Amino acid sequence: MSELTDLQHMARAIQLARRGLFSTSPNPRVGCVLVRDGQVVGEGWHEKAGGPHAEVVALERAGSHARGADVYLTLEPCSHHGRTPPCSQALIEAGVARVVVAQRDPNPQVDGSGIGELESAGIIVETGLMTDLAEAINPGFNKRMRSGLPFVRSKLATSLDGRTAMASGESQWITGKAARRDVQRWRAQSCAIFSGSGTVIADNPSLNQRLEGEERQPLRVIVDSGLRVPVDAKCLNLDGPRLLVTTDDKIPLAGAYQDRGIEVLGLAPRPDGKVDLRQLMLELGKRQINEVLVEAGPLLNGALLAAKLVDELLVYQASHVMGNDARGMFTLAGLVKMNQRIKLERKDMRLVGDDLRMLFAISEQD
Repeated sequence: MSELTDLQHMARAIQLARRGLFSTSPNPRVGCVLVRDGQVVGEGWHEKAGGPHAEVVALERAGSHARGADVYLTLEPCSHHGRTPPCSQALIEAGVARVVVAQRDPNPQVDGSGIGELESAGIIVETGLMTDLAEAINPGFNKRMRSGLPFVRSKLATSLDGRTAMASGESQWITGKAARRDVQRWRAQSCAIFSGSGTVIADNPSLNQRLEGEERQPLRVIVDSGLRVPVDAKCLNLDGPRLLVTTDDKIPLAGAYQDRGIEVLGLAPRPDGKVDLRQLMLELGKRQINEVLVEAGPLLNGALLAAKLVDELLVYQASHVMGNDARGMFTLAGLVKMNQRIKLERKDMRLVGDDLRMLFAISEQD
């Protein structure tokens, strides 16, 4: 097929993969398109963990028309037995002629072996088409497979002068209803919503996703080194998984939370007695958490930035000024020279209602 045709069909596969944005965790979002004699004969996407993979859905829809077809896949087909059989074998058995793969699977159990099995069976395999767009669908899965850490995105609502709460702690509401509705989509696509004891005590937030039609609730992770969060806090008593994280010496004092069915995790503290955030993120990675949405105050956001654990900043900026006594976005000590600045790369900027939404990637730090 022509390069333009390949691009069109891969773009469609990427579009299909996005349909799994809220439902595939901890699996990657994958789309697949089958084409024979210039006609699309089957399409599929991975809808939810434990369900059939994109390739299997597309093959079933194509039926006998899959033989001799070209296949467009956003991610290398799996080659191992998990909850479902390997998709590489399904493609081989269906008799497809050619497979175009956007991204190799970073999972060490796959990582080239799926492609190798196809090539050994005489199937033409081409890789690298629209790789950047395919990778962008699964930032958390990719990072977790490569580093053991989840992808961390900090959400902040600020005034024009970069303030996130009044000096008293009052912060409801800085942004408008449209921005708050938009946040629900980011919550729904995340595997975990992450906050600290200060925010929970000050605002008593729900920290759950309320996107219409989506039932899966992210894990709610509350960092509380001193076990200060009230046991009746909303975020600890709504439906969905909950994890209260403290230092290991506080576990004997956590009975009131555990009696309510709340999981309490104790980690070895840092020298200052606080929870070790890197160890916590590694623990979340072991729990197959792909994407973490941080909704916290300046202390925790600053600590995460200082520990180089943040990948993106999702900033909603309102058109008002809150003054110099109001609280800032980050508590970051030690930045005294211009060359110590944390560099950002703006990835997106758009209006959401009356507020400006900006997405920044954290630039690689030395």
